[in-house]
Amino acid sequence: MSTTTTPDLARPVPAKPSGASLRRGLRGSSTLNFWLFTGPFLVGLVIFVYVPIGWSIWLSFFEARFTVTPDKFVGFENYRFMLGDSDFVGSLGTFTVFAAFIVPTTWALSLGLAMLVNRLRFMRAFFRSVFFLPTACSYVAASLIWKMSLFNGVRFGLANTVIGWFGVDNIAWLANPDPPWYWLVILTARLWLQSGFFMILFLAALQNIPGELYEAAAIDGAKRGWQTFWYITLPQLRATSTAVVLLLLVAAYQAFDEFFNLLSKTTWGRPPLVELYYTALGQNQDYGAGSAGAVMLTLLIVVVTLFQGKLMGIGRREESR
Repeated sequence: MSTTTTPDLARPVPAKPSGASLRRGLRGSSTLNFWLFTGPFLVGLVIFVYVPIGWSIWLSFFEARFTVTPDKFVGFENYRFMLGDSDFVGSLGTFTVFAAFIVPTTWALSLGLAMLVNRLRFMRAFFRSVFFLPTACSYVAASLIWKMSLFNGVRFGLANTVIGWFGVDNIAWLANPDPPWYWLVILTARLWLQSGFFMILFLAALQNIPGELYEAAAIDGAKRGWQTFWYITLPQLRATSTAVVLLLLVAAYQAFDEFFNLLSKTTWGRPPLVELYYTALGQNQDYGAGSAGAVMLTLLIVVVTLFQGKLMGIGRREESR
């Protein structure tokens, strides 16, 4: 009997991980995915936001003229100087009044446009786009249009042409602070630029209100119109209204482009940011005083925002029914 020898069986070679398994591994690592997506934004936030804020706070305690690397510590001297500057303090007061007017006006206009668009049964997307389109326009471009075409102060301007039909003389809208017609120019430009954006926020909130609430109200005898708006629509828009008001408050104090381009180098009607611009980048280039003013402006925005949030009930627990 002959014997045969069988060769040793080859050991199985481990298979290389396929691309699909690697993708599944990446997909399963939520922590890695989080840092991959948010890491670049966090780095940019730290470099371009938090570091400049910290540097500005540090700079406000030093004498910094024509330099951003000072070595002379002056304590709160820059803050006392800015509080003694009548132009800067006046701009803070003026823009508190400006915010008290522009915030509710923009809120009401945005909500009204959203309710009108929400009621449409046809061409809703068209009108939504038409009202939102000004948001894509640059504040600088809109300011130049308002200044050179609509309110240019000569009889060929649109505003003067319209009032001329009623026998009213031409008005120098931006050339004279008494009467302050320039506020009408600035307010109309800002309303046109920002109402469309907040209209979209209100429109999204309106479309999320359950229709059953209105049906139940109709069964209970509530009339369509003011009653349903006051007791159903407005309470359901509380969170969106709070966000809109806070955003409008911050935007009002940070106004710069339209004022800088409409009023040029006039000394009246300057917002706080324009005053800080001329303080830090004017002839003296006082970066220390400008930084102190920026810190005070930030604190004012925080205080007004917290006060407004308190009035609108941010953080208040819902009452149990």
